[in-house]
Amino acid sequence: MSKPNALRPHSKLALHLLAAAWMVAALTSASGATEPTIGWTRLAVAVSADTPRGYVEYQNSCSVCHGPMPERPGTRALAAKYQGSLPALLEDRIDLKPQFIRTMVRDGITVMPPFRKTEVTDAQLEAIIGYLTRPRP
Repeated sequence: MSKPNALRPHSKLALHLLAAAWMVAALTSASGATEPTIGWTRLAVAVSADTPRGYVEYQNSCSVCHGPMPERPGTRALAAKYQGSLPALLEDRIDLKPQFIRTMVRDGITVMPPFRKTEVTDAQLEAIIGYLTRPRP
């Protein structure tokens, strides 16, 4: 017979899950994020007045795989694919078209998964597209 005030094992699990959810919510609100981002890539990104539009969204949503080498799998895969004929680092590319980026993000390709609108919002995607297709000097 159990004590009247004792928590049952499933109640303890529920409390642990509730505590974890509370911690995630606290960390998210502490980051100052106004839009959802992919949780495992949330970064404190330094910006200045001349930071290009979409830079922060790119850092938060893409750089985990498409950042500088050697540890970024997306950049490594593109380096192997292009063998120097095109830059492997997406931020260095000047040939990317908006619809191509939209398609790759929403549909995925090879090992790159598709990203739902709950993971990368349309507004975030348009900012990323703006960043990757911005005029360069």
